[in-house]
Amino acid sequence: MTTRPGARPSAARRDGAADARPGRAPELLVLLCSTLASLAAVAQPLVLGRTLDLLLRGADAGRWLALSAGLLIGEILLDSLTSLFTGRCTAGWTASIRSRALTGLLRSAPERARPFSPGDVGTRLTLNAADAGGAPAARAALAASLVTPVGALTALAVVDLWVTACVLTGLPALALVLRTFARDSGASVAAYQHTQSQIASRLLEALDGTATIAAAGTVDRERARVLAPLAELAVLGRRMWALHGRALARSGVLVPLLTLAATAVGGLRLASGALSVGDLLAVCRSAQLTAGVGGAASLLGAIVRGRKARERTLALERMPALEYGTRSLPPDGTGDLELRGVRVVRDGRDVLRADGVRVPGGSTAAVVGRGGAGKSVLAAVAGRLIDPDEGQVLLDGVRLGRLTRQALRTEVAFAFERPALGDGSVADAVAAGPRPVSRADIREAARAAGADGFVRRLPHGYDTPLPAAPLSGGEHQRLGLARAFAHAGRLLIMDDATSSLDTATEHEVDRALRRSVRPGTRLIVAHRPSVADRADLVIWLEDGRVRAVGPHRELWRLAGYRAVFGAAGTGTAAPRAGSARLPEPEEVRP
Repeated sequence: MTTRPGARPSAARRDGAADARPGRAPELLVLLCSTLASLAAVAQPLVLGRTLDLLLRGADAGRWLALSAGLLIGEILLDSLTSLFTGRCTAGWTASIRSRALTGLLRSAPERARPFSPGDVGTRLTLNAADAGGAPAARAALAASLVTPVGALTALAVVDLWVTACVLTGLPALALVLRTFARDSGASVAAYQHTQSQIASRLLEALDGTATIAAAGTVDRERARVLAPLAELAVLGRRMWALHGRALARSGVLVPLLTLAATAVGGLRLASGALSVGDLLAVCRSAQLTAGVGGAASLLGAIVRGRKARERTLALERMPALEYGTRSLPPDGTGDLELRGVRVVRDGRDVLRADGVRVPGGSTAAVVGRGGAGKSVLAAVAGRLIDPDEGQVLLDGVRLGRLTRQALRTEVAFAFERPALGDGSVADAVAAGPRPVSRADIREAARAAGADGFVRRLPHGYDTPLPAAPLSGGEHQRLGLARAFAHAGRLLIMDDATSSLDTATEHEVDRALRRSVRPGTRLIVAHRPSVADRADLVIWLEDGRVRAVGPHRELWRLAGYRAVFGAAGTGTAAPRAGSARLPEPEEVRP
């Protein structure tokens, strides 16, 4: 059954998530190199001051000059290594976050992804993942950046306590600047990222409907709709930069003031003979490094952005996974499908109720009903793309939730109205599935789906890359059917999978399905009476409830059933011999 929100993920899932992490090594290397570079920067003023004093006294300062040069070169090299490891750390964490978020999305039941639009998902996996991936290196750099003011303050205390006291009086003001920046920027960053996803969602919707937009002549209106949140994005962006700018400006004023005050106190101490010229040099430089804590605003901003972005990627990563059992199907089963007390609820409303619905193994059942009657929900429940909120779905007497992933996906195949074929070759698209299929099986399935003819006319036949194959909607759909036929097991579910086919082709596909595809149970979401008529039985849905189950010709007597297909009048198709009388609508059990 589906994991409930807030439940702890399974051990396998936790282990899989842990394996995808890049580890702490890159982050620790950033911290180590940044810390060593900070220590070199702190030590340099003391060494320079000592060197200057020796030179002024005419003493030998060769070793101190060499040490000063070594510290300078070391700082440069360490900064270079910090940049290198920062890039590696950011790239590794970004890839890890994207992989784990995508894995969480794909492991979950498709129903759980409904709150996330394609544009929102794309934003979370690209921009947000990149921001979140930069946070670990920024945290390491921020931690190392604190070494500089602390070390410089310690060096100041060693040289002169009066200058140290002067600098300490200004540090609380710098800390307040950083605290205010971190507090105020969090909400702005979250709102900015949310508005970005809105624009991305609207843009993808527009790209998906370009033909409709062009035909309707609504280009200007659609452009205005897509870009409507841009004004809000600009306001939020200006607010973010204003917060960042104010933090930098305030620290930019405080740092020179603190440095100037330290220099003035140091000058007075020099005049009194308490400090040497070298000490004054060390004091001025150390005071500047101590006040440099205000420069942490940029790193703090990156951390705030990364934290908010990580919250958005975690929403995908922590989506409840569809759990599987340990059972297999009995080897002698024929695909007997049964729904017992099934209930599916969305937003507090029943979208499907089905009890005592049975499709005998090897038979074909058509699912019919008006738009929104629950046809696709029933198909998804029957193939366990989603779990019902109540009730059980059994295949050959085994609850679907107790089957292993391999057993379920090997024996239950789907064909959809808009199949996702990927970007490999045509053969790869048909072969993609839970078990390997041969080249002969691929061609046989394509012939059954009516796809072999147009595939052979492609530049490289079955080896033609899909992006280079000019496929129509019907051809695209037929390749999806071919893939389902190649992997058909005990149960084949076709959710509006022939909607783009003409009637003659659909009839040929139906005939091939009965003769060429592995025998099993078929559940077909149908919109045409011809499809329902060729089925062994029909499941008629109305407002999410099973109105009746029976042969098409028996159901055709009912005016409500005929109205599903837009048929009027009282004419009925001749019932098959020996068929039982079906109750009138008011007699049908809800």
